[in-house]
Order: sequence, then C-alpha cells, then structure tokens
Amino acid sequence: MKNINKFLTITIFMLVISCSSDFLEFQPKGVISSNQLDTPEKVDQLVTAVYSAMGNEQSPWEAPWDHMWMFGSLRSEDTYKGGDSTGDAYNIHILEIFSPMTTDLENANYVWTSLYGAVERSNEALRRMAELTENEYPNLKTRQAECRFLRGYFNFTLKILFKYPVFLDETIPPDQFDKVSNRLYTNDELWDKIAADFQYAVDNLPLAQEEIGRANKYAAMAFLAKTRLYQAYEQDEQHNVVNINTSKLQEVVNLTDKIIGNYQLNDDFAKNFLHDYENGPESIFAIQYSLNDGTPEGRHKLATGLNYSMAAEYGCCNFGRPSQTLVNTFKTDVNGLPMFDTFNDSEMKDPADFFTNGVDPRLDHTVGIRTHPFKYDPEFIVDDSWSQVPALYGYYVPMKEIAHPESSGFLISDFRNATNVDILRYDDVLLMKAEALIELGRHVEAMPLINEIRERAKNSTGRLKHSDGSYASNYRIESYSEGNVNWTQDFARQALRMERRLEFAQEGSRFFDLVRWGIAAESLNSYFEIETQRTPHLQGAFFTKGRDE
Repeated sequence: MKNINKFLTITIFMLVISCSSDFLEFQPKGVISSNQLDTPEKVDQLVTAVYSAMGNEQSPWEAPWDHMWMFGSLRSEDTYKGGDSTGDAYNIHILEIFSPMTTDLENANYVWTSLYGAVERSNEALRRMAELTENEYPNLKTRQAECRFLRGYFNFTLKILFKYPVFLDETIPPDQFDKVSNRLYTNDELWDKIAADFQYAVDNLPLAQEEIGRANKYAAMAFLAKTRLYQAYEQDEQHNVVNINTSKLQEVVNLTDKIIGNYQLNDDFAKNFLHDYENGPESIFAIQYSLNDGTPEGRHKLATGLNYSMAAEYGCCNFGRPSQTLVNTFKTDVNGLPMFDTFNDSEMKDPADFFTNGVDPRLDHTVGIRTHPFKYDPEFIVDDSWSQVPALYGYYVPMKEIAHPESSGFLISDFRNATNVDILRYDDVLLMKAEALIELGRHVEAMPLINEIRERAKNSTGRLKHSDGSYASNYRIESYSEGNVNWTQDFARQALRMERRLEFAQEGSRFFDLVRWGIAAESLNSYFEIETQRTPHLQGAFFTKGRDE
C-alpha cells in the first residue's frame, strides 16, 4: 500500500496580475493559478497538503502542537523545561511557572497562527471540492470527510489550548477572518461545532483506508468520543465544573463500544514508541513521518528535537526533563497498586531506591534513569554526563519521544526523528470509556478496562533488562480487584485519573486532563509547594485559578 506521508507537501503560490497592457497579461511559468487548482487531481493534492499541516513545525523551540510536551506536559506536574538555565528559551520557562504570563507570549502566538494555517488548508480544499461532482471526483465524499476530520482535530487543539478560539469554516472568505469574533459561539456551541466535523467524518469515512495515514471511520469515532468527553464537564467562566452531562457521557460509551474489538493493545508498551512498530494494532490515528521517501531529507518531527540529552551520541539540548514528582508517581505499594496519597512523601532518586520501592514498569518506558539502560539497549546506560545542569533540572531524561541513535528512524541533523506520533491510541479509547462509565455511576464496569491497561504494563518488562538479564527496577504491579480495594465511584475515579497519568506521562495530555476535571489549580499549586523544595528553578511558580487554565 502506498503511504500518504510519501507525498510531497504542496506549496501553492497564487499570482494575480491586473494591468492594462496586453503584453503583461501572461501566465508565468512555474506558477499555479487559482483555476488550475480546480481539477480532481489538484484538489486531491490539496487534501494531502492538509495532512501535511500536521507535524509541520518549523523549529523545535517555538510551539509544537502535535506533540504538546510544551503545553500539556510542561504545564503539569510531570515535566521541567530543562536547557542550560531558566533563561535558555525563557518564554518556555514562563509557560512552566505561569508567570509573568502575557497575551503576546511568542509561543502562544506561534501555535495560534500555525493552527489557523492548518484550518485554512482544510477550508480551501473544502471550497474547491464544493465545485466538483462525484462523477468528476469519485473520492469526493471521502476526501471531504477527511478534511472535516482534520479541521475537527485542528479546532479541537485550538479549543483545549485557548477555550475560545475563532471558529472559521469554508463559508468564510479569508478577507473576512478579522471580522469574526471569538465570542460568536458559547463554550458549549464551540464543542458542538467541532463535534459536527467529526460526526460528518463518522458518517462518510470508510472503516479502512487503502493508504496508511488517512483517517478512517474509527478515528473519527474516537475523536468524536474525546470531544464529547471534554464537553461533558460543563464549566463556568472560572473553569469550575458545575455539571457533568450524562447524555454526553453515554455518547462516549456508545462510540467507544463501536471501536473496542477492532483495535488491540500492543503486547509490549514499548512498541508504541519504537520506529519499527509504528502503525501497529494500537494506533488509531498518527502523524506519518518518514526517511528515504524520495525527498532530500525525509519528513521528521521537530517538535521534540530539543529533548535529546547531553549523551555523546546526541549532545543537545536537555529540554523536557521528567520531574521528581513524576518519577515518584510510579511507586507501587505491597499489593502492586498506585500509592495515591503517599507516593510523593519520599523520593526515588538514587539507584538503590528503584529496588527498595515497588515500581510500575511504565517508569522505565518513560524516563531515562541513571544506571538504567536507555531505549531498551542494555549497552546504552544513562549516566551523570547526560544532564547539562543537574542542580537545576536533575538527572532524569525523557525517553518516549527520543530515538535510539542507531534507530532506522533517526537523523542526527537537528535531532530529527522519523518515528510517527500517535495522536490517538487504543489505550486512550479504553480509558475514555472507563472514565465515562465511572462518571455515569457504572464504575464496576470500568474496572476491567483499567485492568486491561495495567495487565499490559505488567507484561511489558521483557525489554527492561541489563546485559546480565537482571531487571532495571523492582517491577511490582497488579490489577484491581474487589479483594484488594474498595471499588467505590470515588476510588474508581481516583484510579482512572492515576492510570491516565501513568499511561500517557510526558505525552502532552496531563495539563488538559487537569483542566477538564476542574482540578488544575489545586493539583499544580500542591505540586509547586513540594517541588520548589527540590529544585530552585520553580521559585515563584504559581497557578492562578480562572486565568491559567
């Protein structure tokens, strides 16, 4: 099967010349006029250009929004900025400490602009397709559905970042963009606008696509379920949850039921983050990256290019460091269950601490720890030299988004990694359904879904060994049962929220979960109170409720 990521990104230059002299009225060579884009072939290429808007970061330090470590992990309890000082990429430091936050922050402006460029690609393709018939363009309905799916994804991202984005569709001409208010729609109406795009995609996409990378009906269902889950937590203007909409939650259950059974978890958690296993059975929708695809350098993700360590094999740049609190979160009690209230009472810091404590195996899939093998290579051991300024940012290094230096998907130039980014995986679908069931009061039904995730984690230790065959940590993890917990709705909610944190640590979702649940201020200020005693770079950090969400 052909792979959509092998298409070249199409850059379109439009030139309109108005002049009274006939000899100036000609079509310049190498320039595509607007009416030349109205053929089915060119419109199909425009749809490819919409896909290429994903993962199109121009640099790793401005504002990555496909892998949102900068907005979703850094602004949570999970991640330190890193670099060589707080002044290194100071704008990112501001995001971490929430002060002095200003409306002209470069990173926020860049991600706003970049996402609207992606939205307009979708709208331009939809405008062109509106002039075609299915007789002319047999793929018309499918490609329209793909563009609306992608526009839904771009607008969903704008929504969770800014709450009140400007909603622009193909009916609004570009010269009218600045006349559209970002308060034209209520919060709930904006969610419905996004949901309408995903619903159109559900209604018009096939169950499977011939070309890997194109959205299918299941991907549309999954994103519609995610939209309804966010929408279900009805909030006032201060981001307090004032009601949980049960009809929206039931829609989440109905949609996820249609997906469950058509995908499956990878047998090893590691496979979600290795180049050789991309587009596997767990991947529902991913940004497609590539090497050796006929272009000069391939298509690589730059979003996490700053996050490589100072190891000799990399040499830069020390950003996106796992926090001490995150590492402590992976502790387990004597029953192999999370230590919900006490995990942060003491630190797992020295090599011996990872054996005196029980540890969830997902820690060593997420965090590079001194004396532990890195990226499943027993000969590639994390040591002190990998960290640039440990007095500020500690010794932990990120792992999920990092490629092994000998990976077939790694290019040392600019620390480019051609491994796909999964925008939505099957593990997320299972936990979305579990969350909806818990809030519906059907928490008993949620236990097997959470346990499916925990069982996979338990079975994901085969790659976590030293060269002598010994394990890197004392792995101790078990599933929940009526025999080891009192599975009330409150406990199930706590278990679900912890499971999301462990499963998606450093993948850019934690902050948005906290905001959705209405607990960002209490969670982050509690974190700052503890973490400022461990690292000086967080001095002055404070989350202002009603503003910083």
